[in-house]
Amino acid sequence: MKHLIDILSLSPEEINEILTLAEDIIANPAKYAHACDGKQLATLFYEPSTRTRLSFESAMLSLGGSVIGFSEASSSSASKGESVADTIRVISCYADIVAMRHPKEGAPMVASMYSTIPVINAGDGGHNHPTQTLTDLLTIKREKGRLDNFTIGFCGDLKFGRTVHSLIEALSRYSGINIVLISPDELKLPSYVKKEILKEKNIPYTQTTDLLSVMPQLDILYMTRVQKERFFSEEEYLRLRDSYILTPEKLETAKADLTIMHPLPRVNEIAVAIDKDPRACYFKQVANGKFARMALILKLLEVF
Repeated sequence: MKHLIDILSLSPEEINEILTLAEDIIANPAKYAHACDGKQLATLFYEPSTRTRLSFESAMLSLGGSVIGFSEASSSSASKGESVADTIRVISCYADIVAMRHPKEGAPMVASMYSTIPVINAGDGGHNHPTQTLTDLLTIKREKGRLDNFTIGFCGDLKFGRTVHSLIEALSRYSGINIVLISPDELKLPSYVKKEILKEKNIPYTQTTDLLSVMPQLDILYMTRVQKERFFSEEEYLRLRDSYILTPEKLETAKADLTIMHPLPRVNEIAVAIDKDPRACYFKQVANGKFARMALILKLLEVF
């Protein structure tokens, strides 16, 4: 039995299989409409989510399966003090596969140690978000036609941004990747990510606080929001919230085929005016997320 706790749980070959399957689902949805008949997905969401939770639910329903679960910790026995280990033992009696989001880093890993069914990490604190990474890789593949030989800029909250950490980890396995890190000093990429991934694997990277200075060289711009829920100080959050706001004017020096991505939700870091720009791909990402999760569910349940 296989779990997905971080993106390195999957080999490059397995990732390629999932992305290829996702593209076939996009092209032939009817072929998979009953692939999970009689199967149940449990969504255990200990913190709020719109896209990820609904994407998982829509994915399972589109495969012919059903969904059980909860959308916040207060509506589960966690509010009574039940441990993750006990919760997953209980859920294993009801469902065939689990998607778990938890504010504490490592919680899905703990769950996988006690589960008798596949566990998917749907985001754990500021740590990992591997299904968003599959979504991002599918988006890059569909927009660029490849997963190698490009320059990608990560902009905004690189300290707490689990989507950034997971995607950097995934891209480190491909050749010709150049990474540009754009953030205020307070929200720089954690040193352990730089040491264990970028430096260890000799991935070229640069750090800057100036988005405009690097805009012309980017093939992909991955924007992130400054996450209020990761700050202990309201004052510090408000000071950094508006650090980087992408406007049409800032795109004047960008490449004509730039791909603009964002894991969403957006606060104000991308001006609404950019939504009409053909280079804006963040709502395509949302759609791709459903198909990536459909493919992942099929693979973990060994249906395809």
